Amino acid sequence: MEDFPQGMVLTVSGIRDTTGLVKMKAAWAMCFGAAEAVTTPDRPVVCWRMFDDGFSGVNENRTGHVPDSVVTTGISLLKGPEKILARGPDAQPTEGEREIWNQISAVLQDSESILTDLQAYKGAGPEIRDAIQNPNDIQLQEKAWNAVCPLVVRLKRFYEFSIRLETALQSLLESLTCPPYTPTQHLEREQALAKEFAEILHFTLRFDELKMRNPAIQNDFSYYRRTISRNRINNMHLDIENEVNNEMANRMSLFYAEATPMLKTLSNATMHFVSENKTLPIENTTDCLSTMTSVCKVMLETPEYRSRFTSEETLMFCMRVMVGVIILYDHVHPVGAFCKTSKIDMKGCIKVLKEQAPDSVEGLLNALRFTTKHLNDESTSKQIRAMLQ
Repeated sequence: MEDFPQGMVLTVSGIRDTTGLVKMKAAWAMCFGAAEAVTTPDRPVVCWRMFDDGFSGVNENRTGHVPDSVVTTGISLLKGPEKILARGPDAQPTEGEREIWNQISAVLQDSESILTDLQAYKGAGPEIRDAIQNPNDIQLQEKAWNAVCPLVVRLKRFYEFSIRLETALQSLLESLTCPPYTPTQHLEREQALAKEFAEILHFTLRFDELKMRNPAIQNDFSYYRRTISRNRINNMHLDIENEVNNEMANRMSLFYAEATPMLKTLSNATMHFVSENKTLPIENTTDCLSTMTSVCKVMLETPEYRSRFTSEETLMFCMRVMVGVIILYDHVHPVGAFCKTSKIDMKGCIKVLKEQAPDSVEGLLNALRFTTKHLNDESTSKQIRAMLQ
């Protein structure tokens, strides 16, 4: 390894497996964005140059060898000024990316308003309680119903956004895995799409954290369904049924019954994509996801890198992306993320989460508990299961 002048350039020498470098750069691009490749006319250089919008790198062949573990985890690669640990500005799409980027951007631009609306969701608990305790009081029944109906419309909006997100993810996965490039090469070439992938994961974990802390959502919707059923028995039709019909209500009920509904949606979408594209090697996707997990874990567990986070939100971004890619890996990989042969250090990832303030990571730990596929497999060690108790 060579140092870089003034903390701006890191030159990695002796790497024989260029695929590992591509994966590392692709993983970083997914999370933080990157710049164009750096090279010289007479000699290509493995050089990740830190800019405000990330870094970039290409191959160098020299005498010597750097262990695969260095390439895989990125421990010796993640050096530089504070900028390297901060989220860079949005990467700009190339012409080849623009169509899909626009499609996904149109979805993501509504994500903050969805989160704001969900965070402000207070529910109709008092009105519902009064109505249940006084079943013969028509005025209280109407008050509860009038309080619940607009909330159900909001819940419908959240659910419909999950459908849009699912469609966007399908398009994104198709773009990042289609031949002739591997997914990691796609992530290097299509950095704007890589950044959007990370933003989708970030939103998804934030949504589910808020949902899990708000029992009013399921209480309100359960009351709504009971009232609709009772009125249907009495041959009554309510105006709101024109907007939230029985079929829609059934789908919404299944969605909100999940502990982490958005992650479940993403996991199902990823599984569907893999099953529908059997000619694409699964390893291309899982290797990229495991590398991304390693990068996030190293930044979180290493004091030198951890100290450079400038805000709590940057820290949470890194943790959410790490958990998100673990869950996707666990659903896509045949034996999952928890077995001994997994390329993800699950003990290390869980440990680094548990070292944070409990209130900030409980939702992420619950996502690992309830949204992963292989946690309860026999191949999962007792120690890992105990860590998630």
